[in-house]
Amino acid sequence: MEKQQLKRGLLPRHVQLLALAGMIGTGIFKGSADTLHIAGPSVIFAYLLGGILLLIVMAALAELAVVYPNLNIQHLMYKAFGFQISFVVGWLYWINWMIVTIVEILAAGSFLKYWFSTVPLWVLSLICAIFIVALNTFQVKYYGELEFWFAGIKITALIAFIVLGALVLFGFTSSSPEQPFSNYVSHGGFFPHGIKGILTGFLIVMFSYGGSELIGVAITETKDAEKVLPRVIKGVVWRVVIFYVLPILVICGLIPWNQVSGTDSPFVQVFSAIGLPGAAHIMNFVLLTAVLSAANSGMYATSRTLHAMSQNGEAHKIFSTLSKTGVPVFGILLNGVCLAAGVLLAYMTPDKVIGYLMSIPGFTVILLWISICLAQLKLRPKYENMPFFRVRAFPYTTISAIVCLSVIFISFLFNKDNVIGSSVCVIILVTLTIMSIAQGKKSKHKSNLKETLHG
Repeated sequence: MEKQQLKRGLLPRHVQLLALAGMIGTGIFKGSADTLHIAGPSVIFAYLLGGILLLIVMAALAELAVVYPNLNIQHLMYKAFGFQISFVVGWLYWINWMIVTIVEILAAGSFLKYWFSTVPLWVLSLICAIFIVALNTFQVKYYGELEFWFAGIKITALIAFIVLGALVLFGFTSSSPEQPFSNYVSHGGFFPHGIKGILTGFLIVMFSYGGSELIGVAITETKDAEKVLPRVIKGVVWRVVIFYVLPILVICGLIPWNQVSGTDSPFVQVFSAIGLPGAAHIMNFVLLTAVLSAANSGMYATSRTLHAMSQNGEAHKIFSTLSKTGVPVFGILLNGVCLAAGVLLAYMTPDKVIGYLMSIPGFTVILLWISICLAQLKLRPKYENMPFFRVRAFPYTTISAIVCLSVIFISFLFNKDNVIGSSVCVIILVTLTIMSIAQGKKSKHKSNLKETLHG
């Protein structure tokens, strides 16, 4: 093994599908049931508003990528705010994705149990964990290729769902309803819970969009990043909005929003209502692919974050060591240990503990998005040359995004339904802050990225 720079093995199509894979997963296939229950059909406005914020954050990230093509998100945090803020943001991000990856692995095991009902959940989850860990030890180009196909399956399933649902809604099938658009205005109207329902659902929407920042993690492994990322980001945003809004419209048109089950995926319910043969098996396969894809993305994000933090002196230097294939092998091994602990937790504790874990992600995603916008505000005056790609109407758009995200964050923090998750997140944040101060005083660290960061 040798210490070296991460290899630029990700192609533009890999990066584009990588971002989509992080954003299109259980948030739409499963989480849409929660948003519909909270806001009804009007939740599409929450998805649209979330898409606008996503556009601003990703545009800010693309601008920074053009100016600093050799730096990923963690490096940018260090350059903008120094050691302490970078320390807190980096470890928050690692904790967020590690929890998400554990939950996705357990979810994958539960979907496999549909076909292998006699095998214990922890065994199936352990098999999935070993598969994901092994996959991430290969060269990044192989990771990108498999993630490309993982994401392709999810996107193909969504497109097929949208097309089939539209055919049913507009009366092109024998199972089409007599009044296809009545469900949009019946059962309490299009805004059954008013503006409050939209705002409450907006929290879950933001969690669903989390993962887009994987583009920023992958910057240092992307060929011609400064040219590719602006185009990729523009394409990702409108596709994600479409892949959320249109499926929700189809679901609401075919099933009364108040009849959407919280236990089954709305997609399974729709396919079952249409009478599509083998619908349960098809959707179970798609859901399995979706959670494995999310776990794969999580393993990538956490190992690269550890690598970047080790270069900044925020994590042990061993995590900067790369294997002969150019991957941060010790970061992957640590993540594997965490996955094993998650599998053990599933074996020893009730299912509701996993539910509590799932309340933590989103908290850190919002903080990260705010950090990206703040970093752009801080670094823009220091640009040597103004980039060809930049955020329009700066600084008003960036400041607006910061304000909106801050309001969402505060709303989430004081939501009585998120007491346990919020408490855990605050404790983690306070602990990391104290650790960053102690580490900063204790170490006379000189970052080995100094020349890069100031070059």
